[in-house]
Amino acid sequence: VEEVRKAILSYDCPHLVITGGEPMLQQMELIPLVSSLKQQGFYFEVETNGTIPPLPEMERDIDQWNVSPKLGTSGNREHRRLVPSTLESFSSIPGAYFKFVIVEPQDIEEVCELAERYDIPPQRIILLPEGRKLEVLRTRNQWVSEACVKHGFRFSPRLHILLWGDERGR
Repeated sequence: VEEVRKAILSYDCPHLVITGGEPMLQQMELIPLVSSLKQQGFYFEVETNGTIPPLPEMERDIDQWNVSPKLGTSGNREHRRLVPSTLESFSSIPGAYFKFVIVEPQDIEEVCELAERYDIPPQRIILLPEGRKLEVLRTRNQWVSEACVKHGFRFSPRLHILLWGDERGR
C-alpha cells in the first residue's frame, strides 16, 4: 500500500478515479490506501458495475460512485447483472450516479423501470450511446439525447470516438 501511495503522491493530481475490472472486488486492499490519501485532501471516484455493495469504510471515503449496471441488451443474464440489494444500497448514496450504455430504444424503457424500482433520481442517471463508429453514434446521439430531455436524465456522448474515431490509446 505504501509503495502505491508514494507513486500516487508523485503526481500532481488530487482527483483519483478507481476503475479496472471490478474495483469492489479489492475493497479490503483499497480501504487503507483510500483512507490515507483522503486525509491528504484527495477526491475519489469509483467506477463499478453495481453488483458488489461498498463496505462502510469504503463508502465513507468515496466522493462519487459511477455505477454502471448492465442492461438486457448486454447479453448478460439478469441475475448476474442486477443485484437488487446492491442497487438499493447505491441508490441511497447521494454521491452515486448511474451510467447506462444505450444500444436500443428498449434500453431506455429498462432504465426507466430500474429508476422507478430502485428510487434513482433522474438527475443521477447518465445515458451513453453505444458505438465505435461515427455514423452509428450520430444516429444514437440524436434519439438518446431526446430521451434524456424527456426523462430528465443526463447525456454523455462518447467524445473520444467523436474526436478520434475508434483509435486505441488516445
